Amino acid sequence: MRMVWPNLAEVEAALAAQTGPDAEAWAHAQTRTQSLTKPPGSLGQLEALAVWYCGWRGDARAEMHTPQIIVFAGNHGITAQGVSAFPPEVTGQMVGNFNAGGAAINQLAKLQGARLDVHALDLERPTRDFTSGPAMSDPELLAALNSGAEAVSAEADLLVVGEMGIGNTTSAAAIAHLLYGGAACDWVGRGTGVDDAGLALKADVVRAGATLHVGAKGVGVLGAVGGRELAAMAGAILQARLLKIPVLLDGFICTAAAACLEAAKPGALDHCMAAHVSAEGGHARLLEQIGKAPLMALDMRLGEASGGAVAIGLLRAALACHNGMATFAEAAVSGG
Repeated sequence: MRMVWPNLAEVEAALAAQTGPDAEAWAHAQTRTQSLTKPPGSLGQLEALAVWYCGWRGDARAEMHTPQIIVFAGNHGITAQGVSAFPPEVTGQMVGNFNAGGAAINQLAKLQGARLDVHALDLERPTRDFTSGPAMSDPELLAALNSGAEAVSAEADLLVVGEMGIGNTTSAAAIAHLLYGGAACDWVGRGTGVDDAGLALKADVVRAGATLHVGAKGVGVLGAVGGRELAAMAGAILQARLLKIPVLLDGFICTAAAACLEAAKPGALDHCMAAHVSAEGGHARLLEQIGKAPLMALDMRLGEASGGAVAIGLLRAALACHNGMATFAEAAVSGG
């Protein structure tokens, strides 16, 4: 694999060198939405969504034609603690299902006309149990970040990333706990469907991991308690920023991965919108911490980029109105 970043210092440098959206395109898009044949603000979040997209694409009337969805899969050593209702073998089995076209994300990607890529990351070599040491070494973390960056197509004009990994809600909760504190139980949810005893166990495991890795910061949190698929999502999101590709964040696990970038560099997620707030415990609180208002609330908690894929339709609707509606002047309608 050709590495986008030869070392973790270059990842930090890429974060530090991020630039913002095209200010002129943003301003022109904002002016246009205010001149369309509708009361100001009457399309609500669709108006802001269109302006955001146009600003990042550098075109006041940008169109979306080539959305890309990437699902990363990884296995977690923390599953040995019994934090999931399913065995780790399910990760590989679900990758097979993705490749065969049988999963929810396959149907949603097809519906949205999106390219779907699936990347399994060393499934035969799970990360280490983060209650006894770092989940990944620095070289392993770097490799996962680069896997994510390399998976992003330069031809994409929208990115949605998702994951599959038994045990990864525990890793996501540990990331949130390390980044934002609070009680461990504030961040854990039922994931694959654990019972009350399983939920309490997850909180204990998250607490132990956060205690052990209390000094971890930013991207380093991914190495401390994360997983390969979480690090790959972070790498893809960072690469999308460098390519000026807007991103729709999926659920709790994706948001936890992204939060490490924001913790390392405030504003690192300005090119991202939160597709939805999931039913997984802690997601709403995590979105508040990174300052993202969700576009939808559908009680989804599947992962695998499913919520982000559904939100592609919202962006299509926003751009259709933004680009296709007439202005007051064009329609000779009074009031503009």
